[in-house]
Amino acid sequence: QVQLVESGGGLVQAGGSLRLSCAASRSIFNFNDMAWYRQAPEKQRELVAIITGGGTTNYAEAVKGRFTISRDFAENTVYLQMNSLKPEDTAVYYCKARPDYGPIAWGQGTQVTVSS
Repeated sequence: QVQLVESGGGLVQAGGSLRLSCAASRSIFNFNDMAWYRQAPEKQRELVAIITGGGTTNYAEAVKGRFTISRDFAENTVYLQMNSLKPEDTAVYYCKARPDYGPIAWGQGTQVTVSS
């Protein structure tokens, strides 16, 4: 079973940047895809960004041009670079992986708070 460990969340002012990390317990080289989701209070969990096994990326319209998902195979880690942050980006951010084998894995969630 793949385990995911997230880091990088915190408090930032509007217009600032954060970089979230999601470290997997084994190689992510052959994973089907990895993604970032977020859930704001009293809102549904929504897909923010996804990177497929072939390296294709897709983003929610609300974050296009501001967020970038990337991966580092040597570190078994996926990143979410968040720039030009807005108060509406405030949410718990979750990492998700669809491994080559084994069950779908979720991280524990990390809080991102953007102040105005």
